[in-house]
Amino acid sequence: MKLTINGEHHDVAAATLAALLAELDYEGSWLATALNGEVVPARQRDGCALAEGDRIEILAPMKGG
Repeated sequence: MKLTINGEHHDVAAATLAALLAELDYEGSWLATALNGEVVPARQRDGCALAEGDRIEILAPMKGG
C-alpha cells in the first residue's frame, strides 16, 4: 500500500497504524501520531486501519538543544 509518511512516499505492507510503526521500527509510547491530520492516541493505534493514499505523521522527541 502506498502511504505518505512524514512527507515522503512509502510502499508498506502494514494494515494498521500500530503495524506500520512496527514495520518502520518505531518504538515507545512517547511517539505522537496523526492520520490525515487527526491525532491518533497510542491506545487507538491497534484499531486504526490504514488505506491507500493516507498521510501519516510520526513525531518523536529528539535529544540535544
